[in-house]
Amino acid sequence: MDEKQENFDIEDIIKKQRDFFKTGKTKDLDFRIMQLQKLKNSINSNETLLLDALKKDLNKSTFEAYTSEVGFALNDIDFMIKNLKSFAKPVKVKTPPAYLGGKSFIISEPYGEALIIGPWNYPFQLIISPLVGSIAGGNCSILKPSRSAPETYKAIEKVISDAFDEDYIYVVKNGSIKSSELLTHRYDFIFFTGGPTVGKLVMEAASKFLTPVTLELGGKSPCIVDKDTKIEYAAKRIVWGKYLNSGQTCVAPDYLMVHKDVKEELLNKMKEAIKEFYGSNPKESNCYGRIISKKHFDRLENLLKQGKIVTGGSTDADSLYIEPTIIEDVSLEDEIMTD
Repeated sequence: MDEKQENFDIEDIIKKQRDFFKTGKTKDLDFRIMQLQKLKNSINSNETLLLDALKKDLNKSTFEAYTSEVGFALNDIDFMIKNLKSFAKPVKVKTPPAYLGGKSFIISEPYGEALIIGPWNYPFQLIISPLVGSIAGGNCSILKPSRSAPETYKAIEKVISDAFDEDYIYVVKNGSIKSSELLTHRYDFIFFTGGPTVGKLVMEAASKFLTPVTLELGGKSPCIVDKDTKIEYAAKRIVWGKYLNSGQTCVAPDYLMVHKDVKEELLNKMKEAIKEFYGSNPKESNCYGRIISKKHFDRLENLLKQGKIVTGGSTDADSLYIEPTIIEDVSLEDEIMTD
């Protein structure tokens, strides 16, 4: 299918979803809860497919894939099913003097049609969790997963098609249309997870229609370790937080600011923690993932040239492997501190 044909199909999907939304069915709370349950059932039915896909795309272990992606999304669904009716209740607020004798409430209403664009680092959880919110809010949704995780993309398509009609929730066909083209259409809400560069483009596109957006973007995540910290605990927590998903987490500890009196002890404990978690050769560990693509591998490998490597540093382009690495003697102006 060429891009022009898919563009026509997207316009058709948008019209179908707007027509379905106008029926008012999505405003019913019991309907929303039923759809959340259908999503949960479909995820459970396709659990093996999802775990296999995450293994192929990012080399995630079964435990990591479930706890950080599949199980995470299921927990969001359970939470929303349990609390939706409470969340949807009108909120009584103070009535202005001009309307004395009346009563004032804030009543939540659906936006209509939501576009959800997902990232590649948590390609399942970070598109399904926003979808949970969209369903709970009474909206129709178009999903655009990341094409950098093709196996997970296919698994998401199956999860959604097993549970929903396309006039309610639709997954854009992989490779058929670029996000930039998708953004030329009008939506009632856009939820984007990704980097600041693309986030600015999303905001710019949304501004043409005054479409409200949520941008969940990456950034820098410093971790401060003072001299009174329990160093062994701190080391294990930093190592776990950083090397989960091979460091490809937007809120992972990014750089450390350590009191000079405990620096060497912390480094030694971190080296011990890396060995405890991933063995003497992390490349052979079933618990250590891989970089998502050659493009990102090359970018990260180039960053290893900056500063002084304290531990790690080995790479393998064929398997997209980068060893758990700690670097010191870098400045705030270095690319590794601004990337």
